[in-house]
Amino acid sequence: MTTNAVQDADNSERFVGFWRRGFAAYIDFLLIALVVSPVSYLVYGPVEDHGAGIYRGQLDVVILVVAPAAMVLIWWYFRQATPGKMLIGARIVDAETGNPPTLRQWLIRLGAYALSALPFMLGFLWMAFNPRKQGWHDRLAGTVVRSAR
Repeated sequence: MTTNAVQDADNSERFVGFWRRGFAAYIDFLLIALVVSPVSYLVYGPVEDHGAGIYRGQLDVVILVVAPAAMVLIWWYFRQATPGKMLIGARIVDAETGNPPTLRQWLIRLGAYALSALPFMLGFLWMAFNPRKQGWHDRLAGTVVRSAR
């Protein structure tokens, strides 16, 4: 048995699972929406044609993708958690060392969110079955989410 396997067996209750992480993600979504919605309104005004689709203009990529991704990266980098994870007492750590992840790991983790989401959210559901509660984005980045308490 490897050192990590022994540590994981002793600390398995410290990994944060699917439901708690889902709740944290919901909180994060609400907070990001509180920032993105007013900015979108200021840039484009009120929605007048509900049949026009979700794409409203050239700044949509910045407002809906780049800004939220930057917010998440900043939270991860400085706090090892988003506000939702902080609320549930969780933090993201390097899976091997338990230290804060590197910027490279953060970038891989963020990019791998799309891979986790694309096939019917299977990469996120994977957390429910993985012994270390890792989603595909965690596995690819070499991270785990642990209870900070």
